Amino acid sequence: MARTFHDIPLQRPVTPLLDQIGRPADLRALDREDLEQVVDELRAYLLWCVGRTGGHFGASLGVIELTVALHYLYQTPEDRLVWDVGHQTYPHKILTGRRDAMLEIRQQQGISGFPKRSESEYDTFGVGHSSTSISAGLGMALGAQMAGRDRRVAAVIGDGAMTAGQAFEALNHAAHTKANMLVVLNDNSMSISHNVGGLANHFARIWASKSYIALREGGKKVLQKMPAAWEFVRRTEESMKNMVSPDALFESIGFNYIGPIDGHDLHELLRVIENMRDLKGPQLLHIYTTKGKGFAPAELDPIGFHAINKIEPKTEQSAPAASASGIKYQDVFGQWLCDTAARDEKLVAITPAMCEGSGMVPFSKRFPHRFHDVAICEQHALTLAAGLACEGQKPVVAIYSTFLQRAYDQLIHDVALQNLDVTLGIDRAGVVGEDGATHGGVFDIGFLRCVPNMIIAAPSDENQCRQLLTSCYRYQGPAAVRYPRGTGPGVVMESGLNALPVGKANQVRKGHGVAILSFGPLLGEALAAGEQLDASVIDMRWIKPLDSELLDKLSESHQLLVTVEDHQRMTGAGSAVNEYLIEKGHSVALLNLGLPDQFIHHGKRDSLLAQHGLNTAGMVDSIRNRLATL
Repeated sequence: MARTFHDIPLQRPVTPLLDQIGRPADLRALDREDLEQVVDELRAYLLWCVGRTGGHFGASLGVIELTVALHYLYQTPEDRLVWDVGHQTYPHKILTGRRDAMLEIRQQQGISGFPKRSESEYDTFGVGHSSTSISAGLGMALGAQMAGRDRRVAAVIGDGAMTAGQAFEALNHAAHTKANMLVVLNDNSMSISHNVGGLANHFARIWASKSYIALREGGKKVLQKMPAAWEFVRRTEESMKNMVSPDALFESIGFNYIGPIDGHDLHELLRVIENMRDLKGPQLLHIYTTKGKGFAPAELDPIGFHAINKIEPKTEQSAPAASASGIKYQDVFGQWLCDTAARDEKLVAITPAMCEGSGMVPFSKRFPHRFHDVAICEQHALTLAAGLACEGQKPVVAIYSTFLQRAYDQLIHDVALQNLDVTLGIDRAGVVGEDGATHGGVFDIGFLRCVPNMIIAAPSDENQCRQLLTSCYRYQGPAAVRYPRGTGPGVVMESGLNALPVGKANQVRKGHGVAILSFGPLLGEALAAGEQLDASVIDMRWIKPLDSELLDKLSESHQLLVTVEDHQRMTGAGSAVNEYLIEKGHSVALLNLGLPDQFIHHGKRDSLLAQHGLNTAGMVDSIRNRLATL
């Protein structure tokens, strides 16, 4: 029976078997009859610890039986278990020596919310983006083969991740190499439909049985000498499978397909995986699971409970805390999208499986015929937008900064090279916080500003975000607006669709000696630093093109120009300012404040910014130290 909010224990649940498991070898020492209890204890412990810390939730609850089965049947870490995306790996972390560390997951100095090679030998491949597990697993299988090691490899991938082109590229290559590996397709009905019923389960058991496999392979050797008879038997088997399972695609590629089976039936999982584990060649097991299994709210709303915040105990006195900040940037984008579409019937919105996270749900309901969720296919999203633009439409692509990296060739070759009218709403730009390095949006300025025809805007607040989206939408060519995760400072929002001049900054404070050039959401901290230093402060607004006229004036009237950005210093907006001033021969002193040449790991966003000197105190100290050297 699924638990509800009221069933989540405030105290640590009693887990006698789980407490004995410090590593998977301890799990393998248990009797099979004990594994159902391990599953129950693991689900209860996961509910408790994630309720205390927050984190990715639904996917982890859905793969508890699979995680137990794989670690029980494979000799991990010698055998390689490769996860995709990583949202579902909390049970894996608990079983691999990090049970107590789960209470500090995604916190600074705590363990990562995703698999991380430097964290554990059981994390065979670092992930955070989707659709990589089959490619990585295939590489490990081929590497073991080259080294002469009899090592098993199992790669887990979700139905959503299977929509990406990379997954099919890997499947095709695996079939070509005939590598010995198992791919587990975890279908939680978020993308691929499944056949559910006794007949499907019955045939899956038959096809995965050792007797059937032996009969099939033996018959194949005999009947291949009689081509007509073999073709008849092969087609009969294929027809039977197609009646009850969606296997035709995988079988035609070259995989032996088994399934679908119930991914929450532990004994069935153990039986089938054990039979498939040592088969030669590429194998694919299709299981169906329920995202959020065991927690009623997550089962009913798998999207809403993809991740959760810390669950606070409800009391009669408790009331929602009032927020001093503004609305979320993703909701600013979503409202702008609807308002613009109401005025312009050519607007078409595209997202690669980020409808909810990008604030596009209202648009998808109001304008369903102008909305395209292309699944986890970032490359296709950009080229689809390019094709729409070729026909005179006005595509707007909502995409996270970290995922835009996956479509860089399409951005250059299909959009910018042809100077097509495509607008990018780049969400989660800058430091993202608890999701860590895999999701950090700290590279987009560097890889965007070197692309010809592209313009790039960086709003400092939510109202300016709306204005700059309008500016970029009206620009005839590729344009991008980058904005951070979370809420803005709480400025008054305009109802109109007012554009700001392209390439023009706004001086918000006049001072002496020092001019602070702020790109994006750190303007508040920069303005506070300007007050302490009596410095000029400029809201730059545009990264490309820069306000060259203003830069010329500032370089002549100030001793030191300081750039501030929520991005890597290397290749960032500060680098663009440096390049311009050097090109023009200005001799003004410079200081670039931003993120260092390293990956920024998980922690609270404000804490990470402060750690790297991007709060007011850090800016003041850095500027004073630089002034002391002049």
